[in-house]
Amino acid sequence: MTQPETMDAVELLLEGTVRRFDIDVSSLPDWVDDRHLAAGGYPYDEKLDKSRYAADLERLQIELVKVQAWLAHSGHRVIALFEGRDAAGKGGAISAVREYMNPRSARIVALPKPTEREQGQWYYQRYVDHFPTSGEFVLFDRSWYNRAGVEPVMGFCTPEQHVHFLDETPHFERMLVANGIYLFKFWLNIGRETQIKRFHDRRHTPLKAWKLSPMDIASLTRWDDYTRMRDLMFEHTDTTHAPWTVVRANDKRRARLNLIRHMLTRLPYDGRDVAAIGALDEKVIGPPSILEPKS
Repeated sequence: MTQPETMDAVELLLEGTVRRFDIDVSSLPDWVDDRHLAAGGYPYDEKLDKSRYAADLERLQIELVKVQAWLAHSGHRVIALFEGRDAAGKGGAISAVREYMNPRSARIVALPKPTEREQGQWYYQRYVDHFPTSGEFVLFDRSWYNRAGVEPVMGFCTPEQHVHFLDETPHFERMLVANGIYLFKFWLNIGRETQIKRFHDRRHTPLKAWKLSPMDIASLTRWDDYTRMRDLMFEHTDTTHAPWTVVRANDKRRARLNLIRHMLTRLPYDGRDVAAIGALDEKVIGPPSILEPKS
């Protein structure tokens, strides 16, 4: 198997101390605490038990199959956006949602960078082309919110384009909701150490190496820039008609269960089993204010 290209080490400022991180070194540096998950404001020290997770997930996936049957019968449409920093767990969450749904009407959209033609179009156009028709459930692995995060941070759009996006997106989303689309916007939030550990795992696991790019490593040095862009995004686009739902995702298992529960409690599908859905963990999922430091 071809070895991945060597990546440059980076220096990170963490809690006032400069830390050097070389992802090509097989062991994590000693300043990364690999014993628990609580760094970055996460509320739990340990992952959810695997057997409990599997049992809960199966019950929720049965409900998702019911949702798909309801969509087919009613003609309703669902869009779910999955956003977050690199390695936040977007792809795994999407897979958990769609695992037992019929892929003919439950589609995943993960678009590459725009072509030259797409760059000349109305910004939202390439996404609109993938919107659901009657009875469909579409899951976006990143979405038009690229223009709220990675594009301004990495210089892929102008400041004017960024401001225009923040101004126009609430109006764009109002049209979707007014047209009867159920719109869910998830931000999967992880701590800095969790991101470093997941990047390291990708680098040293052959089956995951394709997920890591030099731009991912470059993003490590722009943590604060991404945080500022995230907060601006919430300020301008967290609306009553299209609110953001933040999921604390250091533990992928709790994250997946709670975001599925969130959707199930908000879709008026037939045959809902309230006991099977269970209660949301408000320490893990909630509005953007869940990220505000507690006094």
